[in-house]
Amino acid sequence: MDVLYFAWVRERIGVPREKVETSAATVMDLVEELRAREERYAVAFGDLKALRVAIDQELTEFDASLNGAREVAFFPPMTGG
Repeated sequence: MDVLYFAWVRERIGVPREKVETSAATVMDLVEELRAREERYAVAFGDLKALRVAIDQELTEFDASLNGAREVAFFPPMTGG
């Protein structure tokens, strides 16, 4: 699946997107797999309260299923104004 990173998440990980082979059932499972890869992922996913996630461009929660997902995006909360 494609995993996309935006704003400071992209800066900490160092790439805007990547293809990830995963057996993760949920977004949280995917986060745990990514955290275990390298320190830069552990840092980027250190505080999940500071992150939002979307599956196939629909905002969701970290306990959401990845079944059938083609794309997961991580980004900081957005503010309006």
